[in-house]
Amino acid sequence: MASQTTTSFKSDADQKLATGLGWFSIGLGIAEVLAPGPLARLVGAPDSDRVRKLIRGYGAREITQGVAILMQPQSAGWIWGRVAGDFLDIGSVAAAMFSADGDRTRASAAIAGLLGVMAIDYYSADKLSHKTPQSGTTSDGRIRLTESITVNLPPEEVYAYWRNLENLPRFMSHLESVESTANRRSHWKARGPAGKTVEWDAETTADEPNKRISWRSLPGSDVDNRGTVFFETATGGRGTRLRVEMEYDPPGGKIGAVVATLFREEPKQQIYDDLHVLKQILETGEKAQSDASIFPGKHPAQPPARVPDMAFA
Repeated sequence: MASQTTTSFKSDADQKLATGLGWFSIGLGIAEVLAPGPLARLVGAPDSDRVRKLIRGYGAREITQGVAILMQPQSAGWIWGRVAGDFLDIGSVAAAMFSADGDRTRASAAIAGLLGVMAIDYYSADKLSHKTPQSGTTSDGRIRLTESITVNLPPEEVYAYWRNLENLPRFMSHLESVESTANRRSHWKARGPAGKTVEWDAETTADEPNKRISWRSLPGSDVDNRGTVFFETATGGRGTRLRVEMEYDPPGGKIGAVVATLFREEPKQQIYDDLHVLKQILETGEKAQSDASIFPGKHPAQPPARVPDMAFA
């Protein structure tokens, strides 16, 4: 059991990224402590005693965070600390940019670089925050997740609705269309990051009536994905426990995954929302809508798993 845990830890892509950020923090921190003057000039700040002391202080912070991350790469807390530090760094460089002795060209370039680092830090922190034994990132960079919900209907009815693939866009907000073709195959269209349309062909690899449906995308698809949806009798006979397990490569690879996270298009949150819409449709016959919400425009009327930091129309 211990050897399995060690192997899982070493192959976990999310923790590998966190470890990389930990070493980056230590390296940057050492540079800030040992060479504050050259770093000040590099980012367009005046090379004064006050600025050097500030940079050394930031260096001590980076080293502390880096060591803590290396000790606990599975924890999101210290990575969120890096995100907070990124905001502080950007503010400091911006202040230097508008100072009398600041170099605006160098400062602008430094801010652009810091924004890129902050995007990676945010992505890492967000992934670790939502990680469970069933969800996260595989060693080869695929997104893996599991989500479930209880529907107050028997498995036969829930299975029949899902089995009709043309029903899926009714509750999956990112899907534009699903068309059954032939030989257990289907063609899918979906909205990817930044409004880009992606398409793929899929085949049903397992179909056990009222129990499970498994699928996988075919070679050449825009989105490589596979998964299974299970239909289980809920505890006490209270309807159906519907569970979705899937893996996919995000459009645009890891960069696309970072962009999607920053724009709140996270796969786990998306599936959570979609399954609640499915529950509404199956139990009430319609998808509830509401204007009075934290979200702009029309949207499924159920409480979100968490209030998003930002919402886009």
